[in-house]
Amino acid sequence: MKKELSEMSLEELWELFPIILKEHNPQYKEWFEIEERQLLSFSKSQDIKRVSHIGSSAVKGLIAKPTIDILLEVEKNCNITALIENLMVKNWILMSSAYEPELRLAFNKGYTPDGFAEKVYHLHVRYSGDWGELYFRDYLLDHADVAVEYGNLKLSLVKEFEHNRDGYTAAKTEFIARYTQKAKRAYAGRYTPSE
Repeated sequence: MKKELSEMSLEELWELFPIILKEHNPQYKEWFEIEERQLLSFSKSQDIKRVSHIGSSAVKGLIAKPTIDILLEVEKNCNITALIENLMVKNWILMSSAYEPELRLAFNKGYTPDGFAEKVYHLHVRYSGDWGELYFRDYLLDHADVAVEYGNLKLSLVKEFEHNRDGYTAAKTEFIARYTQKAKRAYAGRYTPSE
């Protein structure tokens, strides 16, 4: 009998869901748009400010895990408990949550006891104003040389960290932080919603 995902250890999950890198899939944009429409379908009751496609799958030509990363920005007065309940009803699995010092909720969809589904999503819920992922994405979109450098970094890490997601993420942190800071200077004010 197969274990449920909730019954697996972190090591078992990493073995079942290794780091896989693939060439950019033009369908990523369409897959994002499908989920965006679903997320916005309950936006009035949940105080959702913006839904954005982030991560490497949002950058045409960049090698990426075949995972659609989505940033869901919510108002500070959002009813987080209701939001979590609504997302779980829509088959999102809450993987981690932090409320202090900043709201950081991580959900996923497309992970099964048999491995990855065809479409895999990570949903990052943040208060509006936490735009690091947007800055980094746009910097890669505007600087092809940096996107190539980032792709090469990921390729150099995949063998070592194939079954260690935390290690893979940590090994990219310095690169991401460096270019996010450059983007924040270059794009100051870009993401502030117009009232």
